[in-house]
Amino acid sequence: MGGGGLLDLEKHFAFYGAYHSNPVNVFIHMLFVWPIFLTTVLLLHITAPSVHAAAVAAAIYGTFYISLDRRSGALAALLCFLCWAASAALAARLGFSTGWKVVLVTQVFCWTMQFVGHGVFEKRAPALFDNLAQALLMAPFFVLLEVLHEFVGYEPYPGFHANVKKLIDAKRKEWEDKKAKKLS
Repeated sequence: MGGGGLLDLEKHFAFYGAYHSNPVNVFIHMLFVWPIFLTTVLLLHITAPSVHAAAVAAAIYGTFYISLDRRSGALAALLCFLCWAASAALAARLGFSTGWKVVLVTQVFCWTMQFVGHGVFEKRAPALFDNLAQALLMAPFFVLLEVLHEFVGYEPYPGFHANVKKLIDAKRKEWEDKKAKKLS
């Protein structure tokens, strides 16, 4: 189940989860990660409509999520498609001039809230400072898996969350030990 490599959901979830143990920070991410994804896709619609960059990005995210876990990945892929469809409608309605302003305001607000979540509540720099690509790719799926686990008890397979919790605890201890060494 937690094999290894690019499709190792436990590894990805543990990496991202190690940066998100404070419940307030996790809640902030639940609120603001998907709007970041939506407005990123909107930005692609308004800046590169002829190359279909928005569709390609949504398809890549959705396909990756399905490859990590068929059931929750299919839901995540559906959310990616809905973000693509909503952003296409917004791009057509808003046009470039208003569209980029909506993107800018939303992105600045949502990213600010995430940094507040990390600085004030988590007391740890965001995952994107250690692995930008993994953090940006996993954030929407991590949030979805957190919501599914919290509200319906979903696990990609039996024991997933127990396995991941052990990995997260080990990563957090490693980080805390490094932090303690720097302070001494």
